[in-house]
Amino acid sequence: MVRSTMVGLPARLPRRDDDPTTAENGMNASQDGWMARAALRSAAWAERWFPDAWVFAALGVVLVALAAFAFGATPVATVNAFGDGFWSLIPFTMQMAFVVIGGYVLATAPVVARFIDVLARAPRTGRGAIVYVAFVSMLASLLSWGFSLVFGGLLVRALARRDELHMDYRAAGAAAYLGLGAIWAMGLSSSAAQLQANPASMPPGLLAITGVLPFSQTIFLWQSIVLTAVLIVVSLLVCWFTAPSDANARTSKDFDIGESSTPALPPRTRPGEWLEYSPLLALAIGLLGLGWLGHEFATKPAVTAIANLNTYNFLFLTAGLLLHWRPRSFLDAVHRAVPSTAGVLIQFPLYGGIAALLTHVPGADGSTLAHRLSNLFVHIAGQESFPAVMGAYSAILGFFVPSGGGKWLVEAPYVMQAANDLHVHLGWAVQVYNAAEALPNLINPFWMLPLLGVLGLKARDVVGYTFVQLVVHVPLVLGMLWLLGMTLDYVPPVMP
Repeated sequence: MVRSTMVGLPARLPRRDDDPTTAENGMNASQDGWMARAALRSAAWAERWFPDAWVFAALGVVLVALAAFAFGATPVATVNAFGDGFWSLIPFTMQMAFVVIGGYVLATAPVVARFIDVLARAPRTGRGAIVYVAFVSMLASLLSWGFSLVFGGLLVRALARRDELHMDYRAAGAAAYLGLGAIWAMGLSSSAAQLQANPASMPPGLLAITGVLPFSQTIFLWQSIVLTAVLIVVSLLVCWFTAPSDANARTSKDFDIGESSTPALPPRTRPGEWLEYSPLLALAIGLLGLGWLGHEFATKPAVTAIANLNTYNFLFLTAGLLLHWRPRSFLDAVHRAVPSTAGVLIQFPLYGGIAALLTHVPGADGSTLAHRLSNLFVHIAGQESFPAVMGAYSAILGFFVPSGGGKWLVEAPYVMQAANDLHVHLGWAVQVYNAAEALPNLINPFWMLPLLGVLGLKARDVVGYTFVQLVVHVPLVLGMLWLLGMTLDYVPPVMP
């Protein structure tokens, strides 16, 4: 299922020991604590039962269309809404694709690779290395989830070269995934927060409900910062207690992962390649980009500037171009990154269609599905309980719609309308979604693919460890969303 062609690695060869629950090569699982044993026993479960993420998106279209028919929608209205909504998210789709590309390009720049080698010198034990990877990947995810996935994977590979650590390669891979699996949506690349701060990217129907929500009302709330800090600390503790003992650790030598994570730049073979290998163009374009970025941040508050998704992506691409130095190196990195965008490109049109089916198809009584769902939320949740109810719902829905931005477009029209009706702080409602949305990522192989490609692993190798994180995170996240939500007051939507 997983291939590592995006980073020039050979696919991992099949192993005889695909079931990590078996004691082999003298390993004794009883030497580990119960959390580590639970991780080992659940490692082979998820990949067997999860279809491709596109199947979930397609199934969502069918179910929403059937629900519209059930409430009296006409076939003409239904198919027209789906077709009209299918291409409605093209700008946002491309922006999300560039989040992946920009993060990958920056993480694989030669100077960043050297920085990773320096970082890899710090840990002194295998267990400490796993916790260290988790901490670095989570901090990186606050800047960009795409950057975090690749950067964390390359850090694991650098640590794996230190034989004296005897680091469990599977647990380290799971730790590298915690950026996306735990807190990515609380950072700058949050799809929901970015969308809500950019009225030009929002569907008109959603803008009318929520208005514009700047970062100061979402990811930079002190409540959001407290929640993020707690999640980081707890995730690190779980990493520590689930890391296998030395007796049970399976190092990189137990896996066919290749020698290097990024291929070397091939030599120039023809005169026409001179500009591709010269830094002149990269320097010229980079200086122009830096000039524009300097003006953007000088004339606007930093929070406002970085909240513009185009500015955010421009920053990463410019930095990546300059750090790669040679256009050929930059273009090769882009080429390796593009396969990771396939899910975004092929799924987001379906999510656009779902959003249109929810908001634009009236039933027999003139009410849309979004209106019906918002009324349901109002009836089952009060002002105080809304964060916990919405969080649980978002987490459950995330198992079937594994896309932060796409799912927000599906969910936002009715949950934000319910937040307005119940007078819940709208920015905190976005953060409720962000924190809860990350939970199913912990066991969904779809977003693991870029990381698994770097590591040369299968989803089953890491999901056992991330499953234990999920068990711990669910009650913690829902409880903190409820408690912190009580400290915020409702502010009506602010239109641009």
